[in-house]
Amino acid sequence: MSDGRHTAIPLREFPDPALAYTVDGDDARVTAANDAFERQFEQELVGGRVSTIFDRFNSCDTTGDQEPVSHLVRGDRIGIRLDGYGNRGPFFARVIPSDDDTGYLVFSDLRECPDEGYSPGVDQVSSVISHDLRNPLDVAKAHLRAAEETGDPEHFESVADAHDRMEQIIRDVLTLTRDEAVVQPTEEVAIETAARDAWESIDTEQVELTVSESLPTVTADSDRLQRLFENVFRNSVEHGVSTDETGSEQTTESPANGHPGARGEQTGESATVVVHPLEGGFYVADDGPGIPPAKRDVVFTPGYSTRSGGTGLGLAIVDRIVEAHGWNLTLTAADDGGARFEITF
Repeated sequence: MSDGRHTAIPLREFPDPALAYTVDGDDARVTAANDAFERQFEQELVGGRVSTIFDRFNSCDTTGDQEPVSHLVRGDRIGIRLDGYGNRGPFFARVIPSDDDTGYLVFSDLRECPDEGYSPGVDQVSSVISHDLRNPLDVAKAHLRAAEETGDPEHFESVADAHDRMEQIIRDVLTLTRDEAVVQPTEEVAIETAARDAWESIDTEQVELTVSESLPTVTADSDRLQRLFENVFRNSVEHGVSTDETGSEQTTESPANGHPGARGEQTGESATVVVHPLEGGFYVADDGPGIPPAKRDVVFTPGYSTRSGGTGLGLAIVDRIVEAHGWNLTLTAADDGGARFEITF
């Protein structure tokens, strides 16, 4: 469905059970449901009222101050915890309203969520969702308005960049909050291939990658291994290069020893990241300012970031993926003072 400006998200794009609704007076009516919803609830609800779904649960609590349907009618973005429907759930349903009295309900089965001991704090996740996602969303809205008013297509590049940032944040949160079942180390994966594929997916301008051709092959979840590399690379790229007041990129000074890193401004050399083998594994190293010894444990804590606008989830995800594979991760200093991440199997 499209109104000429906004294109609706196809229900099939939602991996979780989801339905589309339209506001109908003081209720909302189901207009479509995806296959995952029909498999989970085994009911045909298209054309019926959304309130009948909530009525089937013994317990229905929202993150707002009204009944669920009242929030749908008002267009509020809230969450709903549902429990007591046979042997299904409990569920957490997200309300995603649009601008034209339509929206979506996306259901997540809480039985598939990790135990409390494996999850980041609710406050941390809430902070990412409410603050870190809000920033690129506001940027996208502002540039979309500017594009509509001026007709300048350059604004759409900023909208696309903002969407990419939101996608990255969402992937980070999902990787960190889902349990070990998400990682399925069943494939023989070439470390070299995973590293090169990851490098292609991030912005690496003015940074060079060197990958050894003698890297091992390992039994791993290929998607998660690539995600691991993406986050390590992004950490090196974002923390190894800063932007001065003129907008040009330059190498930061080392917080550990107080002098420019090996690729300092004085040399004019580009930044370098390497992926090399080591006994029983591999390592990723950069020639940036490095991470002081006192910070090498805390950098893996969800929410910790020294970079303005950072989510503090990147290295926490690296640690989580390594642990889920049963590997070991060590953070130390590279030969030239940069950061070196060693992973052994």
